[in-house]
Amino acid sequence: MVKTLAAPVNTQPPPVSYPWVINLNLGRPEMSTKPILVIGATGKTGSRVAARLEARGLPVRPGTRHAAIPFDWEAPETWGPALTGIDKAYVTYFPDLAFPGAVEKVEAFCQVAKETGLKRIVLLSGRGEHHAKLGEEVVRASGIDFNLVRASWFAQNFSEGYLRDPILGGVLPMPGGMIQEPIIDIDDIADVVVATLTEDGHSGELYEVTGPRLMSFADMAAALSNAIGRPIQHIPITFEDFHANVAASGGEFVANVFTAIARETLDGRNAQVSDGVMRALGRPPRDFADYAHDAAKAGAWSAAA
Repeated sequence: MVKTLAAPVNTQPPPVSYPWVINLNLGRPEMSTKPILVIGATGKTGSRVAARLEARGLPVRPGTRHAAIPFDWEAPETWGPALTGIDKAYVTYFPDLAFPGAVEKVEAFCQVAKETGLKRIVLLSGRGEHHAKLGEEVVRASGIDFNLVRASWFAQNFSEGYLRDPILGGVLPMPGGMIQEPIIDIDDIADVVVATLTEDGHSGELYEVTGPRLMSFADMAAALSNAIGRPIQHIPITFEDFHANVAASGGEFVANVFTAIARETLDGRNAQVSDGVMRALGRPPRDFADYAHDAAKAGAWSAAA
């Protein structure tokens, strides 16, 4: 809903590719002295969310197995103590909401969270994943104020994940043929999550976050080539080969999960750009080429990294 201001406002329409509704409450900080629980605080998104919150001077309780107050998805007895004294939580499930048993664990977690007085839960979800949507519905039905951040494929999988080693070898082996994906920079995800945890105006919102354009894996290889300064060749492979490649670097457990997600999502269903970053932050998402240049400059694909 658009509110009317007494003073003149800029009436220029938003870019056509990013339709959104202006919410004049966005940007107003929510004040709380209680720690924010960040589950997976050492992971790709969790580490960035925790760092941003701490940079703002906000207390963070890391939700990891080795934290002072540990949190372990496989040990439900840790959930209550980790949630005690917490108003807000950023929730990620490792390795993914698509993993068998994940939805049931999230449902049980929400029950504990409600009992301990959690006021807001921000859930990271996966775009185009059936089980991820089931996890979203669990959070919607929990009775806790929520935000859902539904993300496309992570750009940082190329620099911090299972695809870094192949890229060091000059190849990008991916299934899905010429399917296009609006790949997203994780820094954008972290910024959206932090906004939902620290500002008014986001309650109950689903932010489907993607990059600003559709890219095939061949397009991504070309952008990586330009950023790194040497040829990176996209090699179309089967899902079986993809599984073997991921297992070689990340183990069978990770390979099973990511292959299942790849089979489900690399079929064209996600071949459209969404406006979640713009709606949440009032700015467009970062382009993959910018991510690639910054990662290369930081030495992400240096053999010594």
